[in-house]
Amino acid sequence: MVSYKELGLVNTREMFAKAIKGGYAIPAFNFNNMEQLQAIIKASAETKSPVILQVSKGARNYANQTLLRYMAQGAVEYAKELGWEHPQICLHLDHGDSFELCKSCVDFGFSSVMIDASSLPYEENIALTKKVVEYAHKYDVTVEAELGVLAGVEDEVSSAVSHYTKPEEVVDFATRTGCDSLAISIGTSHGAYKFTPEQCTRDPKTGKLVPPPLAFDVLDAIMEQLPGFPIVLHGSSSVPQEYVDMINQYGGKLPDAVGIPEEQLRKAAKSAVCKINIDSDSRLAFTAAVRKVFAEKPGEFDPRKYCGPARDLMEELYKHKIINVLGSNGHAE
Repeated sequence: MVSYKELGLVNTREMFAKAIKGGYAIPAFNFNNMEQLQAIIKASAETKSPVILQVSKGARNYANQTLLRYMAQGAVEYAKELGWEHPQICLHLDHGDSFELCKSCVDFGFSSVMIDASSLPYEENIALTKKVVEYAHKYDVTVEAELGVLAGVEDEVSSAVSHYTKPEEVVDFATRTGCDSLAISIGTSHGAYKFTPEQCTRDPKTGKLVPPPLAFDVLDAIMEQLPGFPIVLHGSSSVPQEYVDMINQYGGKLPDAVGIPEEQLRKAAKSAVCKINIDSDSRLAFTAAVRKVFAEKPGEFDPRKYCGPARDLMEELYKHKIINVLGSNGHAE
């Protein structure tokens, strides 16, 4: 058993309370490799933003659970080296799909876990979520649950259609499970293709797809039912067109990739939405930078020469999200 406190990590309880009061959202950035982690920590340290390092089941298997523990500890020490005296860094399991996986993450030093039982019938979702909460809370680990289903594909999580969260269920669900935060479905989705062309309109000037608006009426109803309760948005990458264009320019094929407009995320961040998940955007930035190097320097084979530019572009992206979208900069001195 490894306590996250020994690694210098924090859970999300205080983070979320401050975010709701302050009208901003905490960035939850997924990472799969060292370069992503370096970029996240550099961006967070420079902007003094609290941050959630998210690891999916697939990413945990990819990185190795023991290495991951030391990477998280190293991230805290790296942040201090960069001048961040009191780093507020959380290590979070994204979309845990079983009690056993959540327990393993708690035991290996995660400070927060998500149990995603949203695909199960309502009562089964409650039972599994409650079981995870009871175990995690013994060790002061916070738990995120999900009610409603997001469309799209990301790692092991996939659904062909979305089902909006029912506001009339949230009080019963939160009360009976004891979860610390609740991921809801209001129209965001996983992956780089968040909407089909049929769901969008086209800008007559640019020809680019314009996605439909998020269901803020559902969010408002949920906040009315659960005033002050931490709400989470998954599938909230904006799919920046400059990265999509770079990928396509240098040999990629991402036709009609479209994400959540940043102005809608800014609006959400000022509400009870205090955690916004971003994964696909950093994948796009990484891939765009790597493709550019390979296209311009086809003889390059030193990973540092293409992973370095990828890291720099991701850092730029993370800073932009922290400062211009989520408003979390300056809240973790």
